[in-house]
Amino acid sequence: MISKVIIAKSFYGACEYICKDKRRAVILETEGVRSHSYKLMAKDFEVQHALRPTLKKAVFHGILSFYPGEKIDDQKMLAIAKEYLEKMGITNTQYAITKHIDRNHPHLHIIANLINNKGETIKDNWIGLRGKKIAQTLTLKHDLKQALSKDLSLTHLERLNEKEANRYIIYQAILERLRFCKSLDDLTEQLQKKGIETLYKYKSGTQELQGISFKIGEYKYKGSEVDRRFSLKNLERTLQQQQKTELKPLAKTTRENKLMEKLRETTHKELYQKDSLLVGLMKPEKINQQTPYQLMKQRRKKKLSLRLH
Repeated sequence: MISKVIIAKSFYGACEYICKDKRRAVILETEGVRSHSYKLMAKDFEVQHALRPTLKKAVFHGILSFYPGEKIDDQKMLAIAKEYLEKMGITNTQYAITKHIDRNHPHLHIIANLINNKGETIKDNWIGLRGKKIAQTLTLKHDLKQALSKDLSLTHLERLNEKEANRYIIYQAILERLRFCKSLDDLTEQLQKKGIETLYKYKSGTQELQGISFKIGEYKYKGSEVDRRFSLKNLERTLQQQQKTELKPLAKTTRENKLMEKLRETTHKELYQKDSLLVGLMKPEKINQQTPYQLMKQRRKKKLSLRLH
């Protein structure tokens, strides 16, 4: 299950998009708003929003997408949606939970008011990231199929608006080319071939990188908007790991060379010792240190002595 969160200004726009088309929209449950008319639903949300008019963006629009082909009944979907809202801290407020059946994967749209029933503001800091983590937790808890990464074969780009479709095109391009890159410059060059411009944000008055964005046509997206893995820090971390992976075989070769050198030294030493031993064995024994002339002289004396006897 995947979570996507949109914080918007207009309850009317959200209610119209989600609930107007009865052929695809099945309203599972509402709280504090009327369900038979999207116009009246929006009006009920706006009445409560008026309790805190200074909050410009009071519309919480959460989308929970389940794995394609996964069979989940309405009651279980509803229970998951309500648990999702509770863990997000969106409680004691108006909401509408609607199932859409126009895709090959089941998904829910949740509209909630960020002005609660007491007229207090519900905090939305890091709400998108919190939604993703909570969705992962609920996926495991309810034994649902995990979507470990975006599967573009399951994404109907033709159904997306131009801005959203271009974001997926950038995602696919980075995913395909990143593994062949050693640096950000390499990635910039590879994406340029795909018609994607890479833009860098620097710390004021310095050359220190602070952020990265990608532009295609008139649309520009921060790296983290394309995918969390494509933020500047995560890209730099991935490229560093790929550099280390490439250096590992070289380090191994160096170690092997040292071992071979040591082996050669040991072998030469052993051979030298063996050669010395062989040389020693092949040398004649030094039984007598006398010269041949002295030996001949002694023999003559012995012969002469025998004759005299």
